[in-house]
Amino acid sequence: MQPSYWHLQRATQNLKFGGVIAYPTEAVWGFGCDPWDHKAVAQILNLKQRPMHKGLILVASQWSQLRPLIKHLSSAQVEQLRQTWPGPTTWLLPDPELWVPQWIKGQHESVAIRVSAHPVVQALCDGFDGPIVSTSANVAGRNPAMSRLHIEQRFGAQLNYVLNGHLGQNKQPSQVKDLITGRVIRPA
Repeated sequence: MQPSYWHLQRATQNLKFGGVIAYPTEAVWGFGCDPWDHKAVAQILNLKQRPMHKGLILVASQWSQLRPLIKHLSSAQVEQLRQTWPGPTTWLLPDPELWVPQWIKGQHESVAIRVSAHPVVQALCDGFDGPIVSTSANVAGRNPAMSRLHIEQRFGAQLNYVLNGHLGQNKQPSQVKDLITGRVIRPA
């Protein structure tokens, strides 16, 4: 089920005005916000009880939303990304222009990012016109929410908006790999 245009508009307006939303992703429900809004990111970290130094993942709908990160990569590195995007692989990419705020990267120099194939995630990023925060909707160390009902029971009034939709078919959150070293940080 794809959310209506009206619901997508409400969700993206909340993102643009500093709100925190919940939305379905490829495998679990996620929290999202504008990554350049420090207050919104702090609200997500507070909801998750997650320390800032761990960093957060960003998600985009298309390559053009990541141009400041991709333009410095070699053709071989870009080809590696092409083999997995859009899709459920999160890559750690260098950020030589310091485009992404440190409160997203945490203690890391690289940024964790993926280009999603999930239609709701794509519509959110297109409506927002850029990448958004994508982190599982849960308190750190606990199981992520798997339904809208779980979101509303656990976090209800603490969120600015919950965008309805179906989870994707993935059984696990995205695999995380380092583009420079090839190391798998989180297996699929």
